[in-house]
Amino acid sequence: MSMKVVLAGGGTAGHVNPLLATAKALTERGIDVCAIGTEEGLEAELVPAAGIEFVEIPRVPLPRRIGKRLFEFPRKYKSAVAKAGQVLDEAGAAVAVGFGGFASTPLYAAARKRSLPFVVHEQNVKPGLANRYGARKAAVVALTFRSTRLSASSGTTRVVGLPLRQKIADLAALRDDAEARGSAHVAAAEELGVDPALPTLLVTGGSLGAKHLNDVLVQAAPAFDEAGIQVLHLTGRGKDGPVRKASAKAANYRVIDYLTDMELAYAVADLVLCRSGAGTVAELAALGLPGYFVPLPIGNGEQEKNAAEAVRAGGARLVRDRDFSLKNVTDEIIPLVLDGDRLAAMSTALSELMPVDADRRLARLIEETGEMR
Repeated sequence: MSMKVVLAGGGTAGHVNPLLATAKALTERGIDVCAIGTEEGLEAELVPAAGIEFVEIPRVPLPRRIGKRLFEFPRKYKSAVAKAGQVLDEAGAAVAVGFGGFASTPLYAAARKRSLPFVVHEQNVKPGLANRYGARKAAVVALTFRSTRLSASSGTTRVVGLPLRQKIADLAALRDDAEARGSAHVAAAEELGVDPALPTLLVTGGSLGAKHLNDVLVQAAPAFDEAGIQVLHLTGRGKDGPVRKASAKAANYRVIDYLTDMELAYAVADLVLCRSGAGTVAELAALGLPGYFVPLPIGNGEQEKNAAEAVRAGGARLVRDRDFSLKNVTDEIIPLVLDGDRLAAMSTALSELMPVDADRRLARLIEETGEMR
C-alpha cells in the first residue's frame, strides 16, 4: 500500500506553486497526495486543476484587533483543526506537509494532536506566522534560503530550495547547456514576437504589475531605443495603456499586460527588472538569470530580505522603491544589459544559490519522514 501525504498551503501563488510542484514530485515517487485549503485562496482553483484531490477547510485568520472576530476565533479555529484532522484520518496519512498560509496552521495543529509527523516548507527569508508556529513541533523544516531564521525545535532543518513550476524547472535544467539554452532562447523569442539577436531587458511587476516601475520605464523608452536594447515589459493586468502609448515609437519595445508562460519571458531575457518576492528571487537564482530588484515597499522589508543572498553573491543589484528613478535606468540598467561579461559573471554567482531539483529534494525528505513514523 502506498504512502499517503496531506499537503496544505494557499492564499497566494507563493504558497500554491511550491505545493503543486512538490505534489507532482511525490506522485512520481508513487506516493498518494491530497491537499487542503480555503475556498477563497488560489488553491481552490489551481489544485483541482492540477488533478489533485482538494478538500476545503474554513479560512480562519488571527484577528489583529479586539472585536467580534477575535471572540469568534477560538470556535472557528477549532472547527478548522477538526476538519483538517478529519482529512488526515480519512486519508490514513503517514505525514502532513505545510507551505504556510491560513490552511497550514490547522493542519499542523491536527497533526500534533495525532502525534503525526509533519514537514514545514518556508519560502521566504522572513517566516510567516503559520510556519513559525509549525516549526516548534515539526519533524522537518525545509528552507528555500540559507539565511532564513527558522529551525525545527525538535527535529531536522534542511535547505532544499524552492520547488519550481515544471516549465521553469525544465528551463533551469538547461542553465549549464549553452546549446540547449540558445535553442530555447530562439524558440521563445519567436513565440513572443521579439528579436533573439538583441540584448533584452525583461520588466515585470507580477500579475498585478508595479505602477512605479511602469511609470519610470515610460520615461526611459527613448533611451532603450537609442542604446539598441530590446524591452519586454509585462505591465500587469489592465496597466498596459500608458506604457503602450509612451513606447509606441520605440523600435523594440514589446508590451504585454499579462503572460501565463513566464518561462518564455525568462528564456529571452538577459536581465530582469522586477520586485523581489521569494518565488521570483528563487526562480531567477535557479535559472542563473541576473536580476535588478526593486522590492515592494510595504510590510517589514520582507522582499528586501529575500533578495539579500543574491545581491551578496554578486548575482543581482537592488534599489529601494523610493530611490528608483530614470537615473537608475540610464546609469545602471542600460550599461548592465550591454555588458555581456558582467552578466555572465552574475549568472555564475547565482548558480550556487538555488538548486534546480528542490521539488525532488523536498519529496525525498517527506517520504523519509513518513517512513520513520
